[in-house]
Amino acid sequence: MNLRSSRNSYLCRGGAALAAMLFAGALAVAAGPGPYDRPAAQDLNLPGRSVLVLTSTNGPSSNDVVVFKLDTAAASLSLVNTLPTGGKGGAGTNAGSVQFSGELGAVANFGSDSVSQLVRDGDFIAIGKTIKLRSGCVNPDSVALANQHLFVVGANCAESHWWPSGSLDGAVALADPSAAQIAVGQSWSAVTLTSGSVLQLPLPGDGALSGASATVTLPLNANTIPLGEAFWQDVLGFTPAHSPDSFAIVNKSRAVFPVVGPTPPYPTNAPCWVAKGAGNIWYTGNSPGEAISIFFSDSQGGVFYKSVPLPGSPSDITVSADGKWLAVIYVAGGQGHVAVFAIDSFGDLTPVAMSNSIGVAGFNGVAISE
Repeated sequence: MNLRSSRNSYLCRGGAALAAMLFAGALAVAAGPGPYDRPAAQDLNLPGRSVLVLTSTNGPSSNDVVVFKLDTAAASLSLVNTLPTGGKGGAGTNAGSVQFSGELGAVANFGSDSVSQLVRDGDFIAIGKTIKLRSGCVNPDSVALANQHLFVVGANCAESHWWPSGSLDGAVALADPSAAQIAVGQSWSAVTLTSGSVLQLPLPGDGALSGASATVTLPLNANTIPLGEAFWQDVLGFTPAHSPDSFAIVNKSRAVFPVVGPTPPYPTNAPCWVAKGAGNIWYTGNSPGEAISIFFSDSQGGVFYKSVPLPGSPSDITVSADGKWLAVIYVAGGQGHVAVFAIDSFGDLTPVAMSNSIGVAGFNGVAISE
């Protein structure tokens, strides 16, 4: 079975909250993100700049970037533009196909073996250069921007490119074609594989990928369909979505600390997609539960807090660089939508705006530019 087909993108789609008092003292929630909370993502957040939310149509014949503008006063999320990348989509069972940092972003073109650079000028987004994967590296479905590098994972490889030039400077071959997402920490990078494992990829001093990957051995209660992931410095949080313990923490020594998620577990609940919030907060897109499920953690475990309902099944999630906004893409009534929530100083979510249907059955990847 081809785990990467768009048909299988519904693999993770269609409770009482557990007390978090145990973590109230030791796991304090910061009022806003700082260097310890999130990898560097230098959005400028200049006065007068609008908050833009970007996603992609992931069309197998034409991949378009869709740009929405958030108006908090009107509680609206309006369509600004639809930009053809010149490439093809077609990814499925993946996350992180769209990223943005500062004035530049990236979107994966699964069917064209390329990444399109995105450029912000004021409140306008444009398509920049096309960055091709090296020969033989195919089907990119997830990207990351960190340490002046673009990171890409595909069906048989992971690559790093100098950013924003796009020059290839590192590559690691992958034997398993089921990569769902790539994420980058301080000294290592991680790739989730829906076949049931997580790969650790080394990052030497210059920040480029180098050397061979190492498999993170997952316990039986947290090894079914690893999907979304994010880093907190060098601590990885990921979702073994169809497992009894549907969230897990991994340190750079590859020790794994499973966390019990919302109950009952899969198929009723399955946190699938991950975004790192401020302090010790993790937000996950719970696809069959049609909710955002929130976890607290330290570096050796965690606890499920609560779920915030959505009007449909989420397929990716992100938090803005300043920690004020959360955006999630979801499907309701056979149509793709975007929702934006405000994040308060305690990490709780308040709905702000939801997009209308634009005739796209489902979006792929989501990013915020400020």
